[in-house]
Amino acid sequence: MQTVLRLTPIALSLMVCHSAARADDLVLQRVLIDGSRASQLGIADAANAGSISQKQLEMRTVYRPGELLEAVPGLIATQHSGEGKANQFFLRGFNLDHGTDLRTTVDDMPVNQRSHAHGQGWTDLNFLIPELAARMDYRKGPYSARDGDFASAGAAAVTYANRLAQTTTSASIGQNGFARALLAGSPEAGGGNLLYALEAMHNDGPFTRPDDYRKVNAVLRFSQGYANNGFTVSAMAYRASWNATDQIPQRAVDDGSLGRFDAIDDSDGGQARRYSLSGVWRRTGADQASKVNAYVIRNQLDLYSNFTYFLNDPVNGDQFSQPDRRVTSGVDATHTWHGHGTGVNSDVTVGLQLQNDNIFNGLHNTRRRERLSTTREDHIVESSLGLFAEHQVRWSDKLRSVAGLRADSYRFDVQGGASGAGNSARSRDNQLSPSLNLIFGPWAQTEWYLNAGNGFHSNDARGTVERTTPAPGLARTRGLEVGVRSELVPRLQSALSLYRLDMASELVYVGDAGNTEAGPGSRRTGIELSNYYKPFKWLSLDLDLAFAKARARGAGVVAGADRIAGAVEGVGQFALTLDRGPWSGALRLRYVGARPLVEDNSVRAAGSTTMNGRIGYRLANGLLLEIEGFNLTNRRDSAIAYYYESRLAGEASAREDVHFHPIESRSLRLTLVKKW
Repeated sequence: MQTVLRLTPIALSLMVCHSAARADDLVLQRVLIDGSRASQLGIADAANAGSISQKQLEMRTVYRPGELLEAVPGLIATQHSGEGKANQFFLRGFNLDHGTDLRTTVDDMPVNQRSHAHGQGWTDLNFLIPELAARMDYRKGPYSARDGDFASAGAAAVTYANRLAQTTTSASIGQNGFARALLAGSPEAGGGNLLYALEAMHNDGPFTRPDDYRKVNAVLRFSQGYANNGFTVSAMAYRASWNATDQIPQRAVDDGSLGRFDAIDDSDGGQARRYSLSGVWRRTGADQASKVNAYVIRNQLDLYSNFTYFLNDPVNGDQFSQPDRRVTSGVDATHTWHGHGTGVNSDVTVGLQLQNDNIFNGLHNTRRRERLSTTREDHIVESSLGLFAEHQVRWSDKLRSVAGLRADSYRFDVQGGASGAGNSARSRDNQLSPSLNLIFGPWAQTEWYLNAGNGFHSNDARGTVERTTPAPGLARTRGLEVGVRSELVPRLQSALSLYRLDMASELVYVGDAGNTEAGPGSRRTGIELSNYYKPFKWLSLDLDLAFAKARARGAGVVAGADRIAGAVEGVGQFALTLDRGPWSGALRLRYVGARPLVEDNSVRAAGSTTMNGRIGYRLANGLLLEIEGFNLTNRRDSAIAYYYESRLAGEASAREDVHFHPIESRSLRLTLVKKW
C-alpha cells in the first residue's frame, strides 16, 4: 500500500532535495504539495540556486516545451526558426544561441550536443513532455564540481516522475492549426511501476507558409523500489518534421515587399529524431549513498536554412543543409560518505562522468533541399572523462562550506574536413576546475553566500584541429559571486546576487554559415533579484529582475568595439498564479531588454514585452477545462534579431541590415484534461 503525505511548507523545507547538487540525497516515493515554493535556507549553496516543484511547473503557461526552463529566474527561451528547431536561450548577459553555456539534462541524460552541425551545445528540448516533469533543479555560475561542460552561465536539470498520481488524458485545440493529445499513466506491474506516456502534436504557427510542425513523442519507464533506494529503466522516442520561416531583413518589411510572417526561402525546415535508453540505480543508507546512471542516445537531424538568401549564389540561392547523426553514450557515478556524530557534520562525494559522442555531420549547399555541393563532411569521435570530489561541511549553526575540485580530459578525433577530403586530425585538452562556496547564517531568516569557481565549455572539435588557427578544446571560465537570501518578511522569499564571470573564449555567431565559432574573451558583471510572495494559500506572486553588462576583452578587441552582439542587458518576469476552489489561473508578463547587434553598439535591437495567461475550471468527474492565451496584447515585437549582410533577389549588391524573427501573434488554445 502506498502512503501519500501532505506536507506544510515548513516540513517540506526540511526534507526537500539539496538544490540541484543534492537533488538525489533525499527523495520521497510520492509527495503532494500545495504549490508553495520550498524554503532554501540551510539547503542551497548560493542565492542563485533552487528547485521548482511539479505543482509550480504545472501552473506555467508555455508555448513550446523549451519554455519550461523559463521557470529559472532570469532565463529566457525563444525561437528564430521553425518549431522543431532547438530554442534560443538568454541568461546572465549571454545570447546562449541554442544552448551553449547552459547545461541541460533530462533524467540525468545530457541534452547539449557537442560539435553539432549547426551550433555548439545544441539543446533540443522538443522531446520534453511537461506533464511528466516531477521537478526542475537549477543553479547559475561555475560553482559546483558536479557540473562540467556548458555549465558556466547555468545548469537546469529536469527529472521525470516515476509514478503519476492519476492516469491522465488531455486533448487540445487552438488557433494556427494547433492540436495536441496526451495519454499518460503509471500502473503497478512486475513488483514495480510502469510509467507510459504518448504525445502527438501539430502546429502551423501564424506564418504565411505554415510550419506544419508534426511530432510524436513516447516514454516508457519501469521503476522498482523508492527514488533513493531503487532503480529505473527508461526508453524514449521522438520524431518530428517542420517547415521553417527563418529571420527576414527589416528593409523588405519596411518597403512592403514582405509581411512580418512571410518567408524568403519557403523550402527551409527540417526533420529530427531522438531515441534513448537509460537506467538509474540508487542505494542510500545512514552513512553512505550511491548512484549510477547510464544512457545511450541516438539523435538525427536534417536542417535546411537560408539566412543570406542570394548573397553567395545569385542563381541557386544560399540555402545550406546541416545533417547531424550521432550516438551519445555515457556513465555517471557518484558515492557519498556522510560523517556525523563528531560535532561537525560533513559529506564527502566523489564522482565519475564518462561520455562519448560518435558523430557524422556535414555542411552542404542546397536548393530547395536538393544537394548541389559539399562544403565539408566529418566523422567526429569526441570522448571525455570527468572526475570530481566535493566536501561539504557544516562547521556550526551559522557556517557551512562546500569545496570542490573537478578534472576533465577531452579527446577530439576528426576525419573528413573541407569537401570531405578525408583528412584526419586529433587533439586533446585537459582542465582542473576548483570551486568554493561559503554560506553564513541564517540570522533573522537570512543567509549570505560567497561563491567562487572555475568552469568551461568545450569548443567544436572541428575548430580544435584547424591547422592555421586552432581553437582551444576547452575554454575556461572564472566566476565570483556574492548573494543573500531572506525570508524575514512573512510569506516572502527574496534572493539577491551580484556576479562577475570571465570567459577565455566567447562563441561568436556566424550568419552566413549558420553556426558558432570561438572568438575573443569576455567579462560579464550583473545583478539578479528574485522574489516569491504568497499572501494567501491560493495566491502567489513572482517578480524576477536581472541586469547584465557584457564586454569582449583581450587580444584583438578594438577600443569602442567591445560589445558582444546579442548580449541582452536586462530581463524581467512578473507572474500572478491562483488556485482557489474549482478555479485556477496564471498571468505572466515577460520583458526581454535591448541589446547591441554589432560590436560598436551602433545598431541595437529594441526590447520586447509579452503577456501570456491561463484560466482553468475543474468540472465534475475529474475533468479540467483550460484556456491558454499567448501574446495577449498582440505585440509586434521581435523574438530575435541579428545584423549581417544579405542579398535579396533583384538586389544588385549585398546590404547590411537587421534580420529578425517575429514573436507569434496572439493565439488561444483550449484543453480538456481527464484524470482518474
